[in-house]
Amino acid sequence: MNQITISPGQLTLDQLRSIRHGGVKLALHESAAALIRRSAAVVQAAAAGDAAVYGVNTGFGKLASTRISKDDLAALQRNLIRSHCVGVGAPLAPEVVRLMMATKAASLARGHSGVREEVVQAILDVFNAGLIPYVPAQGSVGASGDLAPLSHMSLALMGEGEMLVDGQRKPALAEMEKAGLKPLQLQAKEGLALINGTQTSTALALEGLIRFEVVYATAIVSGALTLDAARGSDGPFDPGIHAVRGQPGQIEAAAAYRQLLTGSAIRQSHKEGDDRVQDPYCLRCQPQVMGACLDQARYVREVLLREANAVTDNPLVFANDDGTSYMVSGGNFHAEPVALAADALACAIAEVGAIAERRIAMLIDTGVSRLPPFLTANAGLNSGFMIAHVTAAALASENKSLAHPASVDSLPTSANQEDHVSMATFAARRLGAMLDNTGHIIAIELLAAAQGFEFLRPLQSSGPLEHVYALLRETCPPMPDDHYLAPDIEHAFALVGSGRLAQLLQDEGGMRVFA
Repeated sequence: MNQITISPGQLTLDQLRSIRHGGVKLALHESAAALIRRSAAVVQAAAAGDAAVYGVNTGFGKLASTRISKDDLAALQRNLIRSHCVGVGAPLAPEVVRLMMATKAASLARGHSGVREEVVQAILDVFNAGLIPYVPAQGSVGASGDLAPLSHMSLALMGEGEMLVDGQRKPALAEMEKAGLKPLQLQAKEGLALINGTQTSTALALEGLIRFEVVYATAIVSGALTLDAARGSDGPFDPGIHAVRGQPGQIEAAAAYRQLLTGSAIRQSHKEGDDRVQDPYCLRCQPQVMGACLDQARYVREVLLREANAVTDNPLVFANDDGTSYMVSGGNFHAEPVALAADALACAIAEVGAIAERRIAMLIDTGVSRLPPFLTANAGLNSGFMIAHVTAAALASENKSLAHPASVDSLPTSANQEDHVSMATFAARRLGAMLDNTGHIIAIELLAAAQGFEFLRPLQSSGPLEHVYALLRETCPPMPDDHYLAPDIEHAFALVGSGRLAQLLQDEGGMRVFA
């Protein structure tokens, strides 16, 4: 099994992809130990002292003015975790929980949280044992950190919570004992450090970003397939058009379309004698729309990579090389960067689905596509893709509602002590539903475009697009007459999610979304 070594502040997107997928072990870089010990010593000194230090010997939130005796400091941290385990709803997916654990360990390893090495190692041990803490998805407003979901994760580390095993909730202690692990015993500030932070919203947003890479690349492929099925022009992809605008994503997208379409006999067949002057926007503006979405996603990538490596709990410990140190309260737990990034990604996801839906509508409209009505040779007796398009329209409409920015909302919490919050956790969590919707729209587009090819035979498309057609036809047959179409949509959706078409874009179209 491969091992990923977490170097403080240096997690990469490729590493995060592997962590999300599982099947790897995590270890800390040797440089982390000294950083962790130095900050832990500062907290231990504060716990032994008489001065009030938030999160060490005081209550939390609105109760920060309440002093806690030295004898109760460990109980304070245990009670914090227990009282904050108030999440509801379905559990977070294992992929998301793995990202949560890894990014929390990476944050604590920066040496500004004041926890002992044992705390970081406990997270890594649970991860390496393949255990997935049971974490309800709902209950965080994205400040003061992702308190509820991180508390459920931490309670499992303490042996008091639950693990998710084959989709079932199991007592954490029993699962830890099976793996030869002991429950984590918290000391001063350690519970607060575990639950104060943006690791849940960041993990959810990373999950959305990683999935979007596949959906986006597949949408480029499906758009090229539709263009050829509709006998559209490749003129709008001329490099000069995009060079004079200068938008980098647009330039890359146009180049990918050109590569995918090169060598198409379908294209050659209508270069002369076609009286159409311009294609609909859904065909000729693909580089502009998809390029803008690409630039947006790359901005999101940079924000989330920074956040995955960030220290986001409170208060923070600064232990200097000259032996001086201090603790200070701040607001790094406020997940506004994640919320805004997730909202930006939501808009990109919605737009990818929206223009794909328009391409499906164009294909079934014989007046525009010049293909048989609804892509069926015997329209009337057969309805063809009429209602498959309705499904795509329904999904695109859902995405419009889901794309409404979550970050513009705020509800004060903790008796108005925490009076402005980010809503980042929902902003990131809704990306999964949007990606499912867009993935299904693209699946329907693939089926419709492939059906369009049936009416153009024996003409052949380009090599890459004929490869796409062949992959789709492995599970989805042509539809000369109406048949039960829902299974075909699910097979095509599985093809979208498999990444095979996204890989084809990289191999044949020369484009890697997150190069």
